[in-house]
Amino acid sequence: MLPEALHPASRNPLQTRGELERAFTEICGPLRPYYSPGRARIDLKDAGAAYPPATAGFETFSRVLWGLVPLMAGGGTSELWDEQLAGIRNGTNPEHEEYWGDLNDYDQRMVEMAALGVALCLIPGHIWEPLTEQERGNLTSWLSQINDKKIWGCNWLFFLVLVNLGLKNVGMPFNQTRMNECLDELDTYYLSDGWYADGLNGHCDYYGPFAIHYYGLFYAKQMEKADPVRAQQYKDRAVQFARDFIHWFSADGSALPYGRSLAYRFAQSAFWSAAVYAGIEPFPMGVMKGLLLRNLRWWFRQPIFRPDGTLSVGYTYPNLVMAENYNAPGSAYWAMKSFLPLALHADHPFWTAEELPLPRLTTKSVQKPPHLVICREEDSRHVLAFNSGHLSSNEHTHTSAKYEKFVYSNVFGFSVPRAEWGLAQGAFDSTLALCEGDNLYRVKRKCETIAVDGSVVYAEWKPWTNVTVRTWLLPGTPWHVRIHCVDSERVLDAAEGGFALGLEGPSGASYRQEKTEGDAEAALKVDWGASGIRVLYGTGKPQLIYPNSNTNLIHNRTAIPTVKASLPIGRSWMVHAVYGEASADRYSVSRGMAPTAEVTDEQIVIYRCNGSEQYRLMK
Repeated sequence: MLPEALHPASRNPLQTRGELERAFTEICGPLRPYYSPGRARIDLKDAGAAYPPATAGFETFSRVLWGLVPLMAGGGTSELWDEQLAGIRNGTNPEHEEYWGDLNDYDQRMVEMAALGVALCLIPGHIWEPLTEQERGNLTSWLSQINDKKIWGCNWLFFLVLVNLGLKNVGMPFNQTRMNECLDELDTYYLSDGWYADGLNGHCDYYGPFAIHYYGLFYAKQMEKADPVRAQQYKDRAVQFARDFIHWFSADGSALPYGRSLAYRFAQSAFWSAAVYAGIEPFPMGVMKGLLLRNLRWWFRQPIFRPDGTLSVGYTYPNLVMAENYNAPGSAYWAMKSFLPLALHADHPFWTAEELPLPRLTTKSVQKPPHLVICREEDSRHVLAFNSGHLSSNEHTHTSAKYEKFVYSNVFGFSVPRAEWGLAQGAFDSTLALCEGDNLYRVKRKCETIAVDGSVVYAEWKPWTNVTVRTWLLPGTPWHVRIHCVDSERVLDAAEGGFALGLEGPSGASYRQEKTEGDAEAALKVDWGASGIRVLYGTGKPQLIYPNSNTNLIHNRTAIPTVKASLPIGRSWMVHAVYGEASADRYSVSRGMAPTAEVTDEQIVIYRCNGSEQYRLMK
């Protein structure tokens, strides 16, 4: 058992093809003791998910293939391949006790089939040719089940496409009609500027880059000659998307935590892997190489591994509080999709290009399809996404926290509720929480109206049918401003949270704290940064809230500067300036850059620290 800090991947420089191959072994090699007797499952068994343990074991087995198949395609070797091939033989054999089973509609096993389709495309000599005729028939029959089942209308449609691409590549019957239906429906999810929603009225999140674009680029590479029009369309859209997506990454390799499935961690950079594989160059090869490898290095430095060396579920540390209902013990191995460049041979420009830093990016990127304004402060490597929210919602875990916060940060992360009682259990950072005096708070789950431009992000939302909140966000860093107008037929308690500030360092040692809790401001400074909130207008009282542990994705213990207020029936206005500084050295300077407000019966005027007008809102 190795301490997390001593995991071999944390010391891997990731500068050569051989070192990326070694990283695959360092991450997936520790799974070897967990193969089932028939090798058709990898049974980690330390937690449950929405599907049975046997499916969870197959999921882990399949997700290893996202890294192993490219490694083999590029000429590499792995001791795991014999285990995997034996598992494929037994898992698709209806007579074997570890048979993967007959599919149902909307079955999780459809997700895991996709990696087998990719294997049939990339390494038929390893996965297909060694099989007997009976075994080939078993594999074909098992995969073909997907063509007769109902599939969720989202990125899942690509799983059917990938399975059929694989069957086609080895000369077996495939269903072109179903492929076309899925591809046509996926096109209806396209918005603009390269962005897809994950289904009709779905969210724009990492399922765009690490799923829809990733599979689209794989399809484009495989079908350049057979389907040239669609292949080129996928490439063109990916080029457009890349010009926005690059703004989600910091110079240190970290990226914005936003949306669901963040337990897939370094799948954040899988898009760049697929872009290189498909041969598109929205940026020079060295820039894309840097985006991928810096992200991998950043992740491998985090304590994301269990003591036995396997990947845990969580974000920067093991954490089931933030996990999805569909996160099984081995779900995190979907991150291996970022290893796709291993399919490229050693003389490919990706391996010979010099790794380059991020190009100079604008400090503000308005991204209307996902309703975000991305701000960045390169001196502190801080990236923030200001968010209007969405017109629809879903039943995934912690949807409000993952999609409806006012701002998301690569440094401060965001928090999810631990339970339903009070501000400490709710962990309401970067949001406005409201209750009726019963300590059961409601936050924004979906919006009635949204709007995004370069100077303001707007949302109208209704936590109750007879309560309407209008919110204006003025993006910026280190300070930003939030204006709220609450029209209510209920007497309410309000709590507006700033950024959640981590209280411990990487070693677990507590930082020295410098606190401010006054009539107009609550703030906290520690060795690595600071967070604060200031009342510019309203009756609120600032204070520091210490939420339950393990509520924040990045820091397991935090403090949230918060303004608490009582709101009477009728109309109430609140104007707060929120502060987040990712460098303690800049604290005294940037804290003095606070905006101010002038409020009359007719209007609210926000001024920058130099006295110039930033925004004027007519009441």
